[in-house]
Amino acid sequence: MKILIVLTSHDKLGNTGEKTGFWLEELAAPYYVFKDAGADLTLASPLGGQPPLDPKSNQPDFQTDDTHRFESDEAAKAALANTVALKSVNVDEFDAIFYPGGHGPLWDLATDKDSISAIEQTLAKGRPVAAVCHAPGVLRDVKKPDGEPLVRGLRTTGFSNSEEAAVQLTDVVPFLVEDMLKENGSEYSKGPDWGSYVVTDGLLITGQNPGSSAATARALLQALKG
Repeated sequence: MKILIVLTSHDKLGNTGEKTGFWLEELAAPYYVFKDAGADLTLASPLGGQPPLDPKSNQPDFQTDDTHRFESDEAAKAALANTVALKSVNVDEFDAIFYPGGHGPLWDLATDKDSISAIEQTLAKGRPVAAVCHAPGVLRDVKKPDGEPLVRGLRTTGFSNSEEAAVQLTDVVPFLVEDMLKENGSEYSKGPDWGSYVVTDGLLITGQNPGSSAATARALLQALKG
């Protein structure tokens, strides 16, 4: 079982002068769900090398058992420091793709042609794709074979407008995940803010927020078994 994990390479939080990137828990929790299930993992990003970590996600309030485990795991940290460039990845070699969130993906992966192609190819081969929190934003420009938006008619979730408002970034992000999914014709739904909430529709699995990370990963494993 080979799973490709695709991370952002974008580190600027709009025009705020602050840093962003990927959210640590959204990598660490799925990483160990997959590892503990025996999966062979490859980490990739648009630019390759060390992806930027959202510094807020490394604050004590956001630490979990999984983030602590990751921080003390030399093999995991080495894999993160040496992500492969996404354009060099042959997605046919993987059984599934997983996208951790953080605000970074809204700027780069949402429009990255290699990411869009990887998702379209993976789904076309009947293999699942999962994304959590802001990462469903990577689906924005992904199309079905007929040219329709991928998410049209599909049930999804993702970081909600109320959660974005709570972190006071509504006017900073290039687009709101909830609005984009609805505008592209998805049947968007959400659970309580910050609670675990996952939606599976066929081969597409989406999770709402950081607290949904492990459950989204488990849903991906379930799709692979199914």
